[in-house]
Amino acid sequence: MSVRWWQDECRVPDETARASAMQRNARLTKPAGALGRLEWVVQTLAGLQGRERPSLERIWIAVFAGDHGVAHEGVSAYPQSVTAQMLANFVEGGAAISVLAGQLGARLEVIDLGTVAALQPLPGVRHVALGAGTRNFTQGAAMSADVCEQALGAGHDSVMRACDAGTDLFIGGEMGIGNTTTAAALACALLGATPDRLVGPGTGLDVGGVAHKRAVIERALVRHAGAHDTLGWMQRLGGFEIAALTGAYIACAQQGLVALVDGFICSVAALCAVRLNPACRDWLLFAHRSAEPGHGAVLAALDARPLLDLDLRLGEGSGAALAVPLLRLACALHDAMATFDEAAVAVKNR
Repeated sequence: MSVRWWQDECRVPDETARASAMQRNARLTKPAGALGRLEWVVQTLAGLQGRERPSLERIWIAVFAGDHGVAHEGVSAYPQSVTAQMLANFVEGGAAISVLAGQLGARLEVIDLGTVAALQPLPGVRHVALGAGTRNFTQGAAMSADVCEQALGAGHDSVMRACDAGTDLFIGGEMGIGNTTTAAALACALLGATPDRLVGPGTGLDVGGVAHKRAVIERALVRHAGAHDTLGWMQRLGGFEIAALTGAYIACAQQGLVALVDGFICSVAALCAVRLNPACRDWLLFAHRSAEPGHGAVLAALDARPLLDLDLRLGEGSGAALAVPLLRLACALHDAMATFDEAAVAVKNR
């Protein structure tokens, strides 16, 4: 791995495989375009996986957890102790993503990047421990450049483990009290947007709580104002788990592994990834449009059309996991439907 590995080249999708999938789709016993965007997604998967008939049997879900110093500003409806508590819940099977991973037969990897509450080693949790959460970004940079690069590397390493396991699809998830504030601050900085456009209730803030959250982000943006590059903004306003997700998405593209992006926080990480290495965009599919108001602006900046719109705002990678059965069914239709010749069905009159 090079020193600035996130700038290394990404794989190029296989246009021959994509064209073969398009040709097969044109011969299936249905009107042209009748399966709508499912046809597009299967053809895209074919190009990314390099095979006419894509498959999504082996799913890897990595949940990155870390605390945020900005939580001390009262921007969340929950105490920071929840982050550490949820790590145990993930591996004990009680969290939403744990249930979904079980239903999908997916491998669930839980990575502790650093929590405020001291943790004893938890069986089933990979402890990276970059610190007791980030620093409060209203008072200074959230993390050092070195720690930010370590967080990027944690995402890269998870993808390498996924590749070693023969994974067909990578899903990144996140956990960290205060991380919608961090994601919104980063999105404002990267998009040149104001907090009133992008800031939402996160885990359930009321109107007053949202207004306070906006004010906190406004203070941070003023404090850190300047012509920073993407890595600089991540260092100043980011979170451990957002940086790890950013590294994971870039690593997926470099290794030729399809990534399915979850909601608002993961999409902000995807935006960071694309700003750091634009070629990684080809390898990102987007699962759903979340209820957070800033998500639409981030999706628009990424030219992304998510598969689902269910008003979700849970995180953990749960929205992406919910989209997997849809993708699997799309692949099954493409693989198992008969062609007009096989079924002896007449083709459309010319």
